[in-house]
Amino acid sequence: MSDVTIKRALLSVSDKSGLIELGQALGKHGVELVSTGGTAKALREAGLEVKDISDLTGFPEMMDGRVKTLHPKVHGGLLAVRDNPDHVASMNEHEIGAIDLVVVNLYPFAATVAKGAGREEIIENIDIGGPSMVRSAAKNHESVAIVTDPADYARLIAEMEEKGGATSYDFRRMLAAKAYAATAAYDSMIASWFAFADQGVQFPESLSVSSKLGSTLRYGENPHQSAALYLPVGPGANGIAQAQQIQGKELSYNNYNDADAALELVSEFRDGPPTVVIVKHANPCGVATGATLIEAYEAALACDSVSAFGGIIAVNRPLDGPTAEAISGIFTEVVAAPGADDDARAIFAKKKNLRLLLTGELPDPARNGLQIKSIAGGLLVQGRDNGRISRDQLKVVTRRAPTQQELDDCLFAWTVAKHVKSNAIVYAQGNSTAGIGAGQMNRLESARIAAWKAKDAAEKAGWAQPRTIGSAVASDAFFPFADGLLAAVEAGATAVIQPGGSIRDEEVIAAADEAGLAMVFTGMRHFRH
Repeated sequence: MSDVTIKRALLSVSDKSGLIELGQALGKHGVELVSTGGTAKALREAGLEVKDISDLTGFPEMMDGRVKTLHPKVHGGLLAVRDNPDHVASMNEHEIGAIDLVVVNLYPFAATVAKGAGREEIIENIDIGGPSMVRSAAKNHESVAIVTDPADYARLIAEMEEKGGATSYDFRRMLAAKAYAATAAYDSMIASWFAFADQGVQFPESLSVSSKLGSTLRYGENPHQSAALYLPVGPGANGIAQAQQIQGKELSYNNYNDADAALELVSEFRDGPPTVVIVKHANPCGVATGATLIEAYEAALACDSVSAFGGIIAVNRPLDGPTAEAISGIFTEVVAAPGADDDARAIFAKKKNLRLLLTGELPDPARNGLQIKSIAGGLLVQGRDNGRISRDQLKVVTRRAPTQQELDDCLFAWTVAKHVKSNAIVYAQGNSTAGIGAGQMNRLESARIAAWKAKDAAEKAGWAQPRTIGSAVASDAFFPFADGLLAAVEAGATAVIQPGGSIRDEEVIAAADEAGLAMVFTGMRHFRH
C-alpha cells in the first residue's frame, strides 16, 4: 500500500485541545481545511483559512446542527476507492472532491451524563454525523486517515513531517483500528445509558461493556500468564485503578486484586472512626478501628502478624507520620489511603519497594453496579453485593439477647465477613478482628482455623488469653449443623451473628441456648467465591 498525500482535511471536534497546533501544522503542508461550526470558528480566530462544510456540500447546517455532514459530498469524498474507475467517474460527475484526512472527536455524551444533565440534553449529546464520518473514513483507510484522539495529533504531525505531507498505510491502518474502537465504546455508553439509566433494566438483552487499556502488567497471577489493566469508558466509581501512585515499582496483577479487596472493605468504614484493613491473597487477615490510625493499625496487625508480612494495607483516613512509621516496621507491598501528609510520604520514601496509592474519596460501599466473571463459553453477571444490615433488622433467636457491646462486635464481625472468601468465619471483639477463617470447604474448619489463628496471635503478643474469649462470631452463611457453632463456643465466643435459614436452625439455636450464647439472624447471606 502506498503513502497518501493529504490535500484536504475535514475537522469537526468537540474537544478543542491541540486543535490550533494541528491546524497550523496542516496549513504548513498546504492542506485545505474544511470544518464545521465551532471548530471552524476556533480555527479562523487563530488566523487559519477554513472552508465551511456548507460551502462543500451546498447545503446549510440545519436543525440546530443535527444535519451538516450527512451528505454525499462528504461521504462520497471519504468512501470513494481512488483507483476504482467507476468511483472516480461518479466523483467527477457529481463534483465530489476527495477528503484525505478526517479529525473528529465525538459529542461529550459520557461527560453530559456524569454531570447529571437532564434527558433532553443527554439525547442532544448523542453524536450522529461524527460516528458516520469516522466509520466511513476508517473503512476506506487505504486512502483516508482518521484521527479520533487528540493524543494522536503529535503522531500525525510527525508522520507528515517525515513523509512530506503524506501518511503511510500502516499509520492509517492503526488509526482506523482506534477509530472503530472509539465508535464501539461510544455506542456502548449510549446503549448502557438507555438500558440502565433511562429504562431501569438490570440485565439488558445485549450487555455492552467498554473499556480502554490502562497499562500492560508484568504478568498475571503467575509469571506464565499475561495481564493488563483496563479502565471503564464513561462514568463510574473511582477505585484502585484510578489511584495516584506516589512511589514504588509498578503494581502487579495480584497487587491490584489485593489492593481492591482492601479498599472495598475499608470503604465499609469510610464514615466511621479511623480504620485499618490488612489483606493477604484477597482475604483480610486483620481489621480494626481505633481512636487514632496508629491504634487501629496496631490492633489489626496483632490479629495475624504472620500473614500481614508482605500484605496490603488500606486505611480510611489520610496517613500520618506515626502510622507510616509503624507500617514501615514490617515488609508491606502496598498501602492505599485517601491521602498522606508530608511526614508519612517522607517515611515511606525510604522504603523503595513499598507502593503508596492515594485514592482520594473512598468509593461508596452501597453503590450499585455489575460484577462480571468469565466462564468457559460465557459470562456470569450479578449485581454488586451492597447489602447492609442495621441493628433494627437483626432478629434475636436465642433466649438471651446480646448486650450492646456484643451487638457492636456482631456487626463489626459481620461487616468483615462480607469480604472474606467463603466459607467465612470471623471472630471480633472491641472493634477488632480476633480470628479469621477463610475459604474452607466446610464451615467447621473455618471456625477452627479462625480460633487457632487467635491462639497463635495471643502467644505472639504475650496475652493471657486469645481475643476470641468473650468475642462475637460472624458466619457469612447459615450453620448447616451445630458443630461449627460449637467450635465457636469452644473458642470462647459469647454471641453469634448469622443469616439463618437452615433446615437445622432449631438444632443450632438449641445448641446456642444450651451454651448460653446470644444469637441474631440477619436474613441476608454474604457468599464470596
